[in-house]
Amino acid sequence: MTVLLPGPLRSEAGGASRLTVTASGTLRAVLDEVADGWPRLGRRIRDERGELRRYVNVYVDGEDCRHLGGLDAPVGDAAEVQVLPSVAGG
Repeated sequence: MTVLLPGPLRSEAGGASRLTVTASGTLRAVLDEVADGWPRLGRRIRDERGELRRYVNVYVDGEDCRHLGGLDAPVGDAAEVQVLPSVAGG
């Protein structure tokens, strides 16, 4: 399965825009593998308790994970997970 990263997070993954991970089943399992392989990226996505940070939006196949069960959202083998930090401005 594939994790897509926008420009602001790519530096935490060696410049990669796409990460290929073998974990599937739940979003939690996918993000655990991301944190194991790219610890700095993992810390940008989840807090010290392992919860999604407020300012990070995660989509599984285009659907907001918060509407799919959060970290327990189902993730298939061919799924695409997109991580987007919120953009603030005024």
